[in-house]
Amino acid sequence: MADERTVDDVLAEHLAAGESLTADGVGSFVRADGDGPPVVLMHGLPASSFLYRKVVGELAAHGLRAIAFDLPGLGFADRPVAFDYSVKGLGAFASAAVDALGLDRFHLVVHDFGGPVGFELAALAPARIQSLTILNTILEPTGPPFPGELLARLIDRASGPMASPAVWRQMMYRVGVADRSACPPPELDAYRRLALGPDDGRGYLAIMRRLREGHDAARYRAVIDARATAYPVQVVWGGLDPMLSLRRAGWRLLEATHLPSMHLLPAKHFLQEDHAPQVAALIARHAALA
Repeated sequence: MADERTVDDVLAEHLAAGESLTADGVGSFVRADGDGPPVVLMHGLPASSFLYRKVVGELAAHGLRAIAFDLPGLGFADRPVAFDYSVKGLGAFASAAVDALGLDRFHLVVHDFGGPVGFELAALAPARIQSLTILNTILEPTGPPFPGELLARLIDRASGPMASPAVWRQMMYRVGVADRSACPPPELDAYRRLALGPDDGRGYLAIMRRLREGHDAARYRAVIDARATAYPVQVVWGGLDPMLSLRRAGWRLLEATHLPSMHLLPAKHFLQEDHAPQVAALIARHAALA
């Protein structure tokens, strides 16, 4: 059956399911569900807490409290011009956000550029991490620039290249979502609208311009090295991801964790869309080991 909702309906549902959050003077948005041990879900680019809208409910059903908040420059978060959009700046915001949420210790899940941001968060306070789940991410950006980085060098607003919903949908299905029924067009359009926001994507481009700044790979290796961390570490990968493929990123990340294996799912980059129940089950099972 066709999804009869509009993108405005989808965004209204998402907004109604969360609440505002202020951390270190910056306004944001948090979506949470469930009771029990907290699980912090870090999104990447050009995503937001919307990415985890299905995962939070699944984790709640496993007896956990799932929490996803928007990073500055994306989603419903503020997009201050003077903000430090480097990985260190975003990691510092994430640290302030978990403080504002009153979280002492928590399980951490990271994805995409939320990987380095989450690793920065873990490096700031490793004793607060109860378990770490790594989804299709990178330790630090290396190699050729990503398309968003190239865009950020040429333009100061993303509304031009991202103006067409049809082109956006084609790109998302090609790179991000394998099962089209799992993320119908109104939900894909919501990703685009949340990335653009009220500033025509200037916040997103500000992050892309500084994507390679502030990384401390040695510190990040320490927080994901399963031989040395006080918390369990696991890697879950969408094996059909054409952007952060197993060859380009997956095996390299696994090697950095020193784990013998990873969990592979038949998903593209946004495995939270393709396989939310399976992703949540793996997070919950891993959290139970802590």
